[in-house]
Amino acid sequence: MNPIKPFEPIVTENIPTGDNWIGQVKWDGTRILVYNDGTKRELYNRKLNNRSKQYPEILQLDTYFHGENCILDGEVISLRNGKPSFYDVMKRDRKKNIENISVLMEQVPITYMIFDILYLNNSWLVDLPLRERQHLLKKVISPTEHIQLVENFIDKEALFQVCMQNDLEGVIFKDLDSTYKISGKDGKWKKKKKEMDLMAVVGGVSYRDNIVNSLHLGLYDDKGELVYIGSAGSGKLTAKDWRDITKVITSIVISQAPFNRLPDVKGANWIRPALTVKISFLEWTDANTLRHPVIESFVNMPIHDCVFPD
Repeated sequence: MNPIKPFEPIVTENIPTGDNWIGQVKWDGTRILVYNDGTKRELYNRKLNNRSKQYPEILQLDTYFHGENCILDGEVISLRNGKPSFYDVMKRDRKKNIENISVLMEQVPITYMIFDILYLNNSWLVDLPLRERQHLLKKVISPTEHIQLVENFIDKEALFQVCMQNDLEGVIFKDLDSTYKISGKDGKWKKKKKEMDLMAVVGGVSYRDNIVNSLHLGLYDDKGELVYIGSAGSGKLTAKDWRDITKVITSIVISQAPFNRLPDVKGANWIRPALTVKISFLEWTDANTLRHPVIESFVNMPIHDCVFPD
């Protein structure tokens, strides 16, 4: 079986209405498809990289799959204190030396959260509506310690609120009439994710073609030192905004990094702390940096008001 790129949801701000829409927890892990042709079993991620050696638990299809062959779609997660930890999953996913994978299997146990089936018993199912694919999925999958089926929720608003209260990543909304578009995305699947935001100080920039295209950000700690928290290049700034920033910083360029510790940022140019921005992000990492930071806008506030949250 040749690996395929999975169907992707689009981002939404609004929770869809209608009885044909269901909600599912957006599990924070790594997207993995299982390919079982009856003799050979392999795992591939959304970028078509083979991950068979990283997650041998999932290859034990005899323990949970009842059929001749299949392609399954789901998310591999690892729980830490009862919540999915993206960084723990990455310890497994990015492991190059798999000789000691058995040790890592104990240190970072995983669960495969299955939410779709694309192929079953020599037949493609992608043109069937989601409700029929889910019905077939329940018939051929038996949950185990490492294998679970993703649950549907009718009350989508309540599900989203519960996910936010429990600090989960978000919710996927799916039209039960939706087919599965290989290598595609459309409005039949939508995702709404949690967001946090803060005000940060710009301590450096990077350039592309002589125009600033990335900001290196910091917050002040309780000692009054500027601590690097990450870099952001995506967001709501226009091409004109980036050109304007490029002109503004010419008068505040400095030779030394303003951060208390030199960030590992290639090609950075340092500036005197003077500019502040509003940043939205998904969560704090274990390294005390921002995950998926997005630039919302420049703001006018004193730089020393940009401090770490309590």
